[in-house]
Amino acid sequence: MSNLINRRFVLNFGLVAAILLGMSGHQAQAADPLKEIRIDWATYNPVSLVLKDQKLLEKEFEKDGITIRWVQSAGSNKALEFLNAGSLDLGSTAGAAALIGKINGNPIKSIYVFSRPEWTALVTKSDAIKTVADLKGKRVAVTRGTDPHIFLVRALADAKLTEKDVKLVLLQHADGRTALERGDVEAWAGLDPIMASAEVESGARLFFRKPADNTWGVLNTREDFAKNYPDVIKRVLAVYETARLWSLANPKELSKSLVDATKLSDAVIAKQLERTELTHGPIGAAQSETIIAAGLALQEAGVLKPDVNIKAVVADLIDGSYLAARK
Repeated sequence: MSNLINRRFVLNFGLVAAILLGMSGHQAQAADPLKEIRIDWATYNPVSLVLKDQKLLEKEFEKDGITIRWVQSAGSNKALEFLNAGSLDLGSTAGAAALIGKINGNPIKSIYVFSRPEWTALVTKSDAIKTVADLKGKRVAVTRGTDPHIFLVRALADAKLTEKDVKLVLLQHADGRTALERGDVEAWAGLDPIMASAEVESGARLFFRKPADNTWGVLNTREDFAKNYPDVIKRVLAVYETARLWSLANPKELSKSLVDATKLSDAVIAKQLERTELTHGPIGAAQSETIIAAGLALQEAGVLKPDVNIKAVVADLIDGSYLAARK
């Protein structure tokens, strides 16, 4: 009997020890110091180019032994894809695109405003297209899951049309421009600076513009990254603010950064920047209102399910706690 008790004690003790060891290993892993920050740069996010070119984040984190890995995002859809896959810690998207990503299960938080742009419009080279109503039955190039796609859906709804009334051709932004210029499509939901380039270089025409339906440019982070490294995010955003304010004070140098990154002309970049506001940073009520309005419009258009609580999702999406508003 005594031997049986001893054996049970040893087994139970071993089980408890194994559990404690496993917990200890998990805690140690969670407490591991950060070695790398994976962050995107994008031609639709001018401030990201300043950060990258001036190595501001590298300077901020070099004393901590943290390296910065830059990843290019070709559109909101790519940034969301990278965030969802865990290959980006922070990524640049349109506010409404972040909302759709969140609704579709992408565990992200929108934590910063990098611009208030008019970066999308409906573009054509056809003399037959004057209004959105003229798109009925026509081929339209678009990148699904981006602000241009959302803008197109809202424009169609205003004209009493839906996506089913047009022939969507799903292409990444640069390929959409190419398709327009080749005549493969009659219209394109454009994105700057590629859209500005089509205007300047090939005579493309913006036949429908509505600045209010362009949602904010927001920086997003993964929820797990935010939970594990909140102080790192605060430092990243403080550096982002430095770059944003520098961009406002140095428009010529900002333009040069974009020219160098895109290989586009000064005239094209000037057109992009003249419709891009960089006067915001902290995220909050104004962004919530715009993103909610976009979500409700998409819901009315049948793109989002009617049972989705848009306001609740936006409240969970936006987190302005990492950067206080400037007084």
